[in-house]
Amino acid sequence: MKTIIEPFRIKSVEPLRMTTRDEREAKLREAGFNLFHLHSDDVLIDLLTDSGTGAMSSEQWAGIMRGDESYAGSPSYYHFRDRMREITGFEGILPTHQGRASERILFELIGGAGKVVPNNAHFDTTRANVEHSGARAIDLMIAEAKDPRNRHPFKGNMDVGALEALIEEVGADRIPAVMCTVTNNSGGGQPVSLANLRAIRAVCDRHGLQFFLDACRFAENAWFVKQREPGQGDRSVRAIVRDMFDLADGATISAKKDGIVNIGGVLLLRDADLLHRASDVLILTEGYVTYGGLAGRDLEAMAQGFEEVLHEDYLEYRIRSVQYLGDRLLAAGVPILEPPGGHAIYLDAKAFCPHIPVDEFPGQALAVALYRHAGIRSCEIGSVMFGGAGHDSPPMELVRLAIPRRVYTQSHIDYVIEAITEVHHGATGLRGFRIVEAPQVLRHFTARFAEL
Repeated sequence: MKTIIEPFRIKSVEPLRMTTRDEREAKLREAGFNLFHLHSDDVLIDLLTDSGTGAMSSEQWAGIMRGDESYAGSPSYYHFRDRMREITGFEGILPTHQGRASERILFELIGGAGKVVPNNAHFDTTRANVEHSGARAIDLMIAEAKDPRNRHPFKGNMDVGALEALIEEVGADRIPAVMCTVTNNSGGGQPVSLANLRAIRAVCDRHGLQFFLDACRFAENAWFVKQREPGQGDRSVRAIVRDMFDLADGATISAKKDGIVNIGGVLLLRDADLLHRASDVLILTEGYVTYGGLAGRDLEAMAQGFEEVLHEDYLEYRIRSVQYLGDRLLAAGVPILEPPGGHAIYLDAKAFCPHIPVDEFPGQALAVALYRHAGIRSCEIGSVMFGGAGHDSPPMELVRLAIPRRVYTQSHIDYVIEAITEVHHGATGLRGFRIVEAPQVLRHFTARFAEL
């Protein structure tokens, strides 16, 4: 393959602090072996999340300086609104401080006891906000998505037959909306095809149901559609993105992903009554409808970020960089969820640590080992995040290496590859964990562990 270079130059740098293994061991114990509790200064390569951790462009920083801080009617809001209308075609556009705020508003209005919300796969805060409303979150991934070795090009797809069966089982009146997450974060950053989105839309139309996107990584999904879906290769990413949004009645978006900003979110709605009620809740809990809990400068950065994410040279660099990490790990014999995803590589913790049973959290064991060995912070996506009282064990035990946008160079990624390969060679010595303290909801953020 030709070398894919970064389509930007570096203008400012931030020093990294090196730590010793003994220092990292002490930090792990202070943190209760939960990597969320670590101080970021003690992390060398931070792959915990790609949410809000990217580097902004010179044009985004220029927007920060242009930001207008008027309480109502700021020109920065209208710049943001017009950019989102241009990209998505939606008229009803509400800014929020981040994606989970959009989710909370939406499910406060459409959720409730006895209701059921299907999705290809809910991610953590989406599931939590659905369940907080009293509704039940149901995942309907295709069978191929549950097999880490399967290289289906669209493993993010929803099982449309299972959706039809669920509607028949519970009744359309109990389903306030069908959601689809693009790309599918819980399932390995895997894309959803346009054909699958159209099939979901058709099911919703037949049963009179609303269709919503969890569109945090809509541009990355569109890039995969362009590369993999028959008939889409000659189309622009921008046109594919518009097709995706045209199929939906609404969307929740964390701008901290494909908006390439450090804070911000969006709630898109077509229904006028729902938009009116959401605006009331937004004013009550986030801020006025033209700032939604954000500063004007954040709105300016979002407007520019949503433009830059559609640049195809950026998307090629982004996806190929992640693929480089995945391909090099596979060549070293490291088991990952295949094919490589859009924003992250997911290590297959079950295959990496086959001697650690699921109830001893092999993903947590692997995540701790990567930090202990090399100062790399990652995120468990398995029974810690999605298990617990009232939840079935997830189909896979994964460790996500989420790549921040425009932050690390190839030498950083080569270091990650070397470190993971070394940990893999000594994987039989890794030990499981037990939870010693945890909240009832979203336990992975604040739980504390003991090593067995």
